Amino acid sequence: MTYTTLISAATLHQQLNNPDWIIVDCRFSLADAEAGAKAYRHGHIPNARYAHLDKDLSSAITDFTGRHPLPNFALLAKKLGDWGISNNSQVVAYDDAGGAFAGRLWWLLRCMGHDKVAVLDGGIKHWQKQGLPITTTLPAVKPATFRPYLNDGAWLNALQVQNSTAKKSIRLIDARTPERYRGEQEPIDPVAGHIPGALNRAFQLNLDGNGLFLSAEKLREQFKRLIGATAPEQVVHYCGSGVTACHNLLAMEYAGLTGSKLYAGSWSEWIRNKNRAVAEG
Repeated sequence: MTYTTLISAATLHQQLNNPDWIIVDCRFSLADAEAGAKAYRHGHIPNARYAHLDKDLSSAITDFTGRHPLPNFALLAKKLGDWGISNNSQVVAYDDAGGAFAGRLWWLLRCMGHDKVAVLDGGIKHWQKQGLPITTTLPAVKPATFRPYLNDGAWLNALQVQNSTAKKSIRLIDARTPERYRGEQEPIDPVAGHIPGALNRAFQLNLDGNGLFLSAEKLREQFKRLIGATAPEQVVHYCGSGVTACHNLLAMEYAGLTGSKLYAGSWSEWIRNKNRAVAEG
């Protein structure tokens, strides 16, 4: 059985000692970049490796990029191999934020031609609620070779977003909270608002009160209502920096609405160029 979207805590627990399964802890805090690594050292799911959003899953910020530019894929492929991930591995990513950061690794692996990757539904919080084991022991990693098969059609750059919105050939979905989308508050970026024409669906809406994903049927119904007649392949997700937008992309894939894309630079890149239009309200 291959897992390509979500996986339950019970299923992962059964496979904890399967050498073909690689678990990656993706915990991160935008307020404290080292909080995730610290949390990992204090206790993680057995055999999990740690992936740092800034250092491992993004490249350095420049004057033209957003806050989490796409990583150098050759370097990431080497890191994946160092973590013991081969092209045959079943990868499971988790965090403590409902999948907000684990979704980034899920999306990156799919871009690199690796579909055998799933996000742990409910993350480490749900895992612990189920009374499942946590350890401070670091995993014994057997390095592997990971060969990427890059699909650079999985994301759009700013110019493609500009041209496609002008032609009305895509439907943009903004994954940030409604207040940020409307431009009423902006705690992170220097400019408030959203890309003109974008719809808003905060990624948190994909989860129920227990931090688990809604059923595939419910998500399908909600996204269909949002995008109307637009084909999933014409849907492009963005957020503040291209991280939490992956959550909406994952939710659509789980719901069977396959093929949507990511505007990787997202809002923090969009506003770097003062000639790009900004909408509020």
